[in-house]
Amino acid sequence: MERFIRGGVFALCLAPFVWTVYAAVTGGLGPDPAEALMHVTGEWSLRILALTLLISPLRAWTGWTVLMKLRRMLGLYAFFYACIHLLSFLQFFIGWTPAALLEELAERPYITVGFGAWLLMLPLAITSTRGMQRRLRRNWQRLHRLVYPSAVLACLHLLWQARSDVGEALVYIAVFAVLLGWRLGRRYRRQRAPAVARV
Repeated sequence: MERFIRGGVFALCLAPFVWTVYAAVTGGLGPDPAEALMHVTGEWSLRILALTLLISPLRAWTGWTVLMKLRRMLGLYAFFYACIHLLSFLQFFIGWTPAALLEELAERPYITVGFGAWLLMLPLAITSTRGMQRRLRRNWQRLHRLVYPSAVLACLHLLWQARSDVGEALVYIAVFAVLLGWRLGRRYRRQRAPAVARV
């Protein structure tokens, strides 16, 4: 059953990429394929990142331990789509020119925070293996808390890029605010519990 669930989640996460490749080959990305590719991959990175952060609350509410085994896969898929998003930008808008990239990072804040979100996700992807988890021990958990500032930067990236039409960005911000708020609340309750017990 667990293999079936993992296989199903893997296929569902891969489906947007398969559809995007098919649309690109058949001309289904519209009049501006480069912009469409960046938009689609960026949104799927955010969606899957939100699902990754949703795993812990769902585990706490349902008691389903199998959910925790999906978190690493979802996190890697979020990074995968973020990489395609970044590579599309480098290919179609920068032309792999370092000077142009530095200029964009200096002049466009939404690109700066978006690149920052990707940089924070990079060590999480590199250390996602069980071997790295064993080597880093407690530091592994501390390192992987970078997912929270990464999510904040990703939301800012979307908000600043949206300019006048911010409705979609505000929805993502609300979703991540709830997920991060749940974690802060749980951490506060855990820290408060020993103090209450001593009274």
